[in-house]
Amino acid sequence: IASIMTRVRNLKNKYRNEDNITDELNCTKVSADTTDNSGTVNQIMLTANNPEDWLCFLLRLEKKGVPQMDVSLLNRLIGRYGQAVTALPAEKYSQDESYARILVRFAELKALQDPEEARDQFHLARLNCKKFAFVHVAFAQFELSQENEKKCKQILQKAVEYSAVPLEMLETALKNFHLKKKQLLPDEDK
Repeated sequence: IASIMTRVRNLKNKYRNEDNITDELNCTKVSADTTDNSGTVNQIMLTANNPEDWLCFLLRLEKKGVPQMDVSLLNRLIGRYGQAVTALPAEKYSQDESYARILVRFAELKALQDPEEARDQFHLARLNCKKFAFVHVAFAQFELSQENEKKCKQILQKAVEYSAVPLEMLETALKNFHLKKKQLLPDEDK
């Protein structure tokens, strides 16, 4: 399979160079398949299969509505985020910010349907992407929304122990936690 994938990539690159075709994964373009975006997904998986392309595609898909209000969109997003998580190996991308954002957003979307599955996804994100403060803050925010203040505080304290960056984000979240605010970070800081 790897050999076939390499050949396909080489052929695509050859024809792109010869015809001077622009990259179809450009974030401003919309897939020709607007119903399920399988064309774009296949293209991402056949070419680079990197977190940046996946994140760009997923964020563009999210702009089609409000997942909290549209169950169909929510299910489609959860399916696509799940595909991205499966397609991107954690051991290769654990230091990649786009990968961490995919994991966090997948968990946040799962929280709208099933808090226990969301908790598992947040654990996975934290396990794989410890260095990013926003991963810990998102998990802590989830626990706070579930009225589990003790767990929220533990997550933030562990993030400081892990030396997650930026430290200022963790300090702000801890400060807001101690002030009993419902939002650990203002929207502009997220």
